[in-house]
Amino acid sequence: MLRKVGEDVTEILEYRPGRFEVVRHVRPAFSCRTCEAMTQAPMPSLPIERGRPGPGLLAHVLVSKYCDHLPLYRQSEIYARDGLDLPRGLLAGWVGRSAALAEPMAAFIGRHALAGPRVHADDTPMPMLSPGRGRTQAARFWAYLRDDRPFGGRDPPAVLYEFTPDRKGEHPQRRLSDFKGILQADAYAGFNALYESGRIVEAACWTHARRYFHDELLANGSPLVREAIERMQPLFTIEAEIHGQPPEARLAARQARSAPIMADLHTWLEAMLRRISGKSDLAKAIRYTLAQWGALTTVLRDGRACLHNNAAERRMRPLALGRKNCLFAGSPEGGRRAAIIYTLVGTAEMNGWDPQAYLRALLDRIADHPINRIGDLAPWNLRPDAA
Repeated sequence: MLRKVGEDVTEILEYRPGRFEVVRHVRPAFSCRTCEAMTQAPMPSLPIERGRPGPGLLAHVLVSKYCDHLPLYRQSEIYARDGLDLPRGLLAGWVGRSAALAEPMAAFIGRHALAGPRVHADDTPMPMLSPGRGRTQAARFWAYLRDDRPFGGRDPPAVLYEFTPDRKGEHPQRRLSDFKGILQADAYAGFNALYESGRIVEAACWTHARRYFHDELLANGSPLVREAIERMQPLFTIEAEIHGQPPEARLAARQARSAPIMADLHTWLEAMLRRISGKSDLAKAIRYTLAQWGALTTVLRDGRACLHNNAAERRMRPLALGRKNCLFAGSPEGGRRAAIIYTLVGTAEMNGWDPQAYLRALLDRIADHPINRIGDLAPWNLRPDAA
């Protein structure tokens, strides 16, 4: 006879492939014995009318393509290993229908993003097939981001993406034609017409300016370059300390602590520019910083402005990864669809959602949702726990 004296427990982490389900909607038809009238329960609403995919499968395809950067032909191969015949053309149709269905939500997010007192803007290249030319052309993705949290704002964050066939200034000028406030961006000449209108205040990016010095430091290790970076570093330390405080408190701290540092830096840069060769990369970095000085010091005049444009640059990283995997956009319409999904996914992440969970919740509801109440389905109103 044995008695238990203890036990050993070993835990292992295992993986089982994702499971596909077939959901059957059974709707009995009834006939009245008296009047012979027929009755049957209506078919539940589907994201794609008379289509087979449910909202969960559509969300999975979209997230795999735009978040996990799996092209549709590779998804088709993966599904085939699970016994599902989902050709690339069929998946492309699902993506297009999903984007069309979600477009009103992306437009609502865009209006919210451009209604704030400050907008971050950035862009990144995306090759696009050029029909009849046998090669690609340089198209562009733009991001317009609203995030009031650094200066204590309580409105929800949002990001709007836009796809354009080129980088002409007319695109941001059209998109921001009604915007009034601070535009946090790099020194792109296409924004200049917006600043000249007087409606928009330019706020430049100190990270962008510092990057020129950092690249020169990596290339040559110059002590002067190192000193320039060391003189800028306290500005970033101060900014981290006042993150989330009200605009008045941020402005007071900057005027007391950052303004003297910037004044000393400006004097030092002018002195260095007279000492070094005007053709050197260091001179180019100094000239860029001095040329942007008015926009770089916007933070000393408005507590809502940021020291840098890092928030927008972070939102461009997923697109850069997608560009490496997908190589190019197939058409302007394909780029526009991608911008819609990126808008939904990026805004969902900023509001605490898992992107796939939000897309599933949205696609499950939006087909029958009143267009005049589209805001009810925004990521900041449709909470994850409710979904």
